[in-house]
Amino acid sequence: MKKSRRNFLGKFGLGLASVLGGTYQSLAKNDPSDNLTDKTKKMKNQQPQETNPILSIKPLGFQWETADPFLFCVHHDDKFPKGNEQMEPDPSLLEGRNIGQDFMLKDGWRMYHGETIPGFPGHPHRGFETITVVRKGMVDHADSLGGAGRYGDGDVQWMTAGKGVQHSEMFPLIHQDKDNHMELFQIWINLPKKDKMVNAHYKMLWGEDIPNYNYKDAQGKLTEVEVIAGVLDNQKAPAPPPNSWAAEESHEVAVWNIRIEGNGTWTLPKGSAAVNRTLYFYEGDHLELGGTTIASYHAVVVKADQELSIKVGDSGAKILLLQGKPINEPVVQHGPFVMNTRQEIQQAFADYQQTRFGGWPWARYDQVHARNLGRFAKHADGTEEIK
Repeated sequence: MKKSRRNFLGKFGLGLASVLGGTYQSLAKNDPSDNLTDKTKKMKNQQPQETNPILSIKPLGFQWETADPFLFCVHHDDKFPKGNEQMEPDPSLLEGRNIGQDFMLKDGWRMYHGETIPGFPGHPHRGFETITVVRKGMVDHADSLGGAGRYGDGDVQWMTAGKGVQHSEMFPLIHQDKDNHMELFQIWINLPKKDKMVNAHYKMLWGEDIPNYNYKDAQGKLTEVEVIAGVLDNQKAPAPPPNSWAAEESHEVAVWNIRIEGNGTWTLPKGSAAVNRTLYFYEGDHLELGGTTIASYHAVVVKADQELSIKVGDSGAKILLLQGKPINEPVVQHGPFVMNTRQEIQQAFADYQQTRFGGWPWARYDQVHARNLGRFAKHADGTEEIK
């Protein structure tokens, strides 16, 4: 177990280092106009530069580029098969996969770092937060502080890694009589230097507690927005963890999941000029932003201080919005640690080697909970939430 654990952390760190390193380099160096197609450039140039709301357009891959204060976003969409008695896929379905590092989409799903159950066995973090937005399916959580949980189908887990925590995120195949579709976003948001060493903490935003904004246009077409973070009209999201960059309303952090009915229109309200705002168009055929046509599965960076008209095609659209004022501090990232200096990264590795951030109190690193358990959260202080 010790050897496989070390190999897992090496692969985990290498993969994230390459993703995040590339992200920050590209954000720092790319001219937004370099990301526009010729057709889009032509349309963009037809508008006065000071009023054109679009700064850049990029196709989306598995990992999505983000802007300060965000670090990273991944869209997981796995159509897992039926599970067996152990909530695993049938072992025959694992043939031909790179077990332990399975990120290639095969038969509609991936195992990720899991060996028998898909997911991410126990691994450490320091210096930032994870926001896990589960659209479909269930996630089993366990951590080095004794916390545990099962959440999904609209729930959100917001975890402050702070000075250090290990956690696992496994995707148990609970259903034996039907396929187990999993769709989620994992979003990393940075912590400022003053809060990087706060105590680790996680908070559940249960789906039934997340407010929904509803709007019907002149044709009666519905726009629905899940307000996961921030404020939209009279809908205010549940409070994030207390040390989050999002906890201060003046930072204007927003995480909104937007669904617009086919051929519907909606106007995105403006924020402050200092805010970084990105729209991730992840489902639908096409949409128009301020008169510019955007193809499906593209990210669009826009000016936050302008209202933005969104018009969607026949099949409707789903859009994830991430925005916030930047922290504007140096970012040094290596694997699962995000700090401000290389020396702090070296210290993070040394601290982890010495303390294991509290150790691992569970029987297995790919900890899953009993099939018959519903949604729940057990926190490090012993408090429990049962849904």
